Amino acid sequence: MLAVLSVVVSSGHAVFAQAHEPAAPQHAAAPAAAGAQPPAAHAEAEHGSEHPVRDVIARLLNFGILVGALVYFLKTPIAGYLAARSAQIRQDLVTAAETRKAATAHLEEIHQKLAALPAELASLKTRGEEDVRAEKARIAQAAAGERDRLVEQTRREIDMRLRMARRELTEHAAALAVSVAQDRIARTITPEDQLRLVDRYSSQLQEAR
Repeated sequence: MLAVLSVVVSSGHAVFAQAHEPAAPQHAAAPAAAGAQPPAAHAEAEHGSEHPVRDVIARLLNFGILVGALVYFLKTPIAGYLAARSAQIRQDLVTAAETRKAATAHLEEIHQKLAALPAELASLKTRGEEDVRAEKARIAQAAAGERDRLVEQTRREIDMRLRMARRELTEHAAALAVSVAQDRIARTITPEDQLRLVDRYSSQLQEAR
């Protein structure tokens, strides 16, 4: 097939070369006409001048053969390339559509988040203020509880110290009263009174037996 294609291409080039070959100038025919022309050149000139339609048809036929061969040999690769290219384009279009759809959804999600951002900020601000108030209330409650505990502890300590002071004062007053009574008895009682008290105590003991 490659050999046939090369032959056809060569024939096509030859046809194109003949088709585009510049015509001989007319002024060259005048000197030639003066002298004797060669028989082969004379026959070729007559042949070219007598059958121009056949030459054109031959050239067209060669060109048609060239085009047909090119179409025959290049139809399958071109068709495959076009099919693959078409499939690739369709796949690219599908991918682009999916990417665009995903980007649109992501952009819509971003717009929704941006639209909801002020409400979220307000909610966070309100929640923060509530947390601050709750923390202040907790601190105040803890401080009040600590204050009450310290007050109660101080009151118990004061009561205990007061009872101790009262006890010490009572003991001191009793000791002082005993001392005063002893001094008074020592100053007022006589030896006869002492003997009389001893006798009375002895009689009481005897009666108790």
